[in-house]
Amino acid sequence: MRPIPKLEFDPEAIEEARAARVWYGERSRRAEKAFLAELRRAIQHIREAPDRWAKFDHGTRRFVLHKFPFSLIYRVVGGKIQIVALAHHKRRPGYWKWR
Repeated sequence: MRPIPKLEFDPEAIEEARAARVWYGERSRRAEKAFLAELRRAIQHIREAPDRWAKFDHGTRRFVLHKFPFSLIYRVVGGKIQIVALAHHKRRPGYWKWR
């Protein structure tokens, strides 16, 4: 069995996730719970097979959330998974590229 890689989160990716959770929570507790569940599912899938998703910009990969308009942008470096951004599909494309 292959070891599950460690995760590192860019502080701004954490803030993006927090802001999205708050936004959904202000609308509906149910929506907030669904968003968090989808985010956890995405992270688990990435940890299980980080090379499964197609290469994206600047050496990253992208996991598209199914139920929400976000993608987790990540890269694999030195056996670790670095979550670079939780990017909204309709906002400032590529804003995270400098991370």
